[in-house]
Amino acid sequence: MVAVQGRVVLITGASSGIGRACAELLSARGHIVYGTSRQPGAEAPPGWRLLEMDVTRDDSVQRAVDVVLAREGRIDVVVNNAGYALAGALEDISVEEAHRQLDTNLVGVLRVCKAVLPSMRERSSGLLVHISSLGGVVGLPFQGLYSASKFALEGLTESLRLEVAPFGIQATLVQPGDVRTRLTENRVKAQRSGPGSAYQAPFETALRTIEAEERAGVPPEEVARTVLELMEGGPVRVRYSVGKLAQRAAVLAKWVLPSRTFEQMVMSLYGLSRS
Repeated sequence: MVAVQGRVVLITGASSGIGRACAELLSARGHIVYGTSRQPGAEAPPGWRLLEMDVTRDDSVQRAVDVVLAREGRIDVVVNNAGYALAGALEDISVEEAHRQLDTNLVGVLRVCKAVLPSMRERSSGLLVHISSLGGVVGLPFQGLYSASKFALEGLTESLRLEVAPFGIQATLVQPGDVRTRLTENRVKAQRSGPGSAYQAPFETALRTIEAEERAGVPPEEVARTVLELMEGGPVRVRYSVGKLAQRAAVLAKWVLPSRTFEQMVMSLYGLSRS
């Protein structure tokens, strides 16, 4: 990696939430930051640049990466943060809705990695930071496709670490618990999750808990501080968890408790019960 100060950083999904918090903190620290958004708007943020990028389109990803490389000559760090949450019972989610969720949250990360890795390999240096979730360790009710996208991201990153290490490139995962962002307001509900769904009542019960926990979550700046710390530290670990202690402890409980006991604990949290 290059010197700590002045790294060129590309952050996807930087118009709000975790991505914006990372952009603001890293630019204030002296790094050269390019954020991306599907609709960047006309007003430039202070201290960093916002580019147009749709992570579901190869040409859009490559165009934004090419802009940064043309201006700066390198990309030292990528924070893959772009994504959204799809909610609904798995039976109610259409194949098309599932494709869109995975295309954004998983394949979008792959597109960005494929676009930046050639230049990183040429320089034998680079860091890929993937924003995962504690929902990528614990399957959450009525967030099955979101959890699936993050579980897959975990596996992708573990594999990627092994493949790029010989080229001097590092990859890591940051796993936030509940964070106060617009993810809550922007959540997409499966079209069939309303009236007529056999799951409507338990879905609405669980969703109230999900949204309340998110609104009471940690600020996105806490995730940004973790990204900054791992960027400016030594070799990175596979993953870093961020958030409330109780939520982080729940991940450990998954491996310690009997599976049925752990499932009952999760169901109780979301107001669900077995028949």
